[in-house]
Amino acid sequence: MLKHQIVLILVLFLWGCKNEKENSISTKTPTQNTEVTYAKGFSVEKQASGITLIKVLKPWVNSEKTFTYALIPKEILATITLNKNEYDEIISTPLENMVVTSTTHIPALEELGILDKLIGFPDTKYISSKAARNLIDSGKIKELGVNENLNTEAVLALQPDLVFGFAINNSNNTYETIQRAKIPVVYNGDWVEETPLGKAEWIKFFALFFNKTEQANAIFTRIEKSYLEAKKIASKATYRPTVLCGALYKDVWYLPGGKSWAANFLQDANSNYLWNTTDENGSLSLSWESVLDVGQHADYWIGPAQYLSYQEMKSASQHYSQFNAFQSKKIFTTANTIGETGGTLYYELAPQRPDLVLKDLIHILHPGLLPNYEPFFFKPLL
Repeated sequence: MLKHQIVLILVLFLWGCKNEKENSISTKTPTQNTEVTYAKGFSVEKQASGITLIKVLKPWVNSEKTFTYALIPKEILATITLNKNEYDEIISTPLENMVVTSTTHIPALEELGILDKLIGFPDTKYISSKAARNLIDSGKIKELGVNENLNTEAVLALQPDLVFGFAINNSNNTYETIQRAKIPVVYNGDWVEETPLGKAEWIKFFALFFNKTEQANAIFTRIEKSYLEAKKIASKATYRPTVLCGALYKDVWYLPGGKSWAANFLQDANSNYLWNTTDENGSLSLSWESVLDVGQHADYWIGPAQYLSYQEMKSASQHYSQFNAFQSKKIFTTANTIGETGGTLYYELAPQRPDLVLKDLIHILHPGLLPNYEPFFFKPLL
């Protein structure tokens, strides 16, 4: 898990299938429309029969497979027969319970009012949500090992209606074992999205499994409105400060690519991210000398990986002290905003609340534009 935490620290901020029905259905089931505006990783097709088809287009980086899931309301399940070979999973809805595998899933469940449906999670110590921690403490959310080594025996004992999986590649033997036990696995690719609002829109994905589309649309509309209003405020700034990101890990400096999630935040905050012309949508891997050459005189340093203080950074590498932002103490981090069990709140909540991230950055980069705003994630390095 430590390895995954380090990767997340360095990268996350830095970062139609035809339905052949074998019977005819005369009654059209009322459905709620799900319009996907920003997210590029999934699509939704509502059919007149009442079936909902979800396609997960990009479950992990460089994925070449599209997953297709058929959701059938329980009240019409007995009237429908589908060819199972045409779908990766056929799921009856609404779900009674579930397992999720990433802390980024937790805020969406909480917002939708379905957190009580969560019965298992790998590495519960990293969950920061107070409501979720109460459920963990009361034994209602079971510990399931760690994500890359999910305890299959524990999952099988729980017999959840569905496992929402998180994967970084197509080697997922654990999920295959779970599926062979007739427990459906659905991949969630929210983490691959490149835009802030694209990540947040995955709340609509979860909602489809619980008949919560109306609520999800309202929640996302509120977040979208808040984000776009903040972006408009940022556009009023007359000076675009220069920004450096990231830090060294084993002599390699990791920082956001120009088309990454983090770079999009910095652009919307009306700043000049010094690597914004690069084409990568993940992270860049550079030498410290090349970073110094470009970023030595940057006005601000946002997201210095896991570091909590200037002293800690200096002890780790003397190179850091050569940057102006270090000398002028204009480094801001999310690493010291943690939950009660030590989980970094940013990695759990930021994808669901991009409006708060953007407001934090505007407050930092354009002092005066949001004078009464109290930063939520990003705080000055100690």
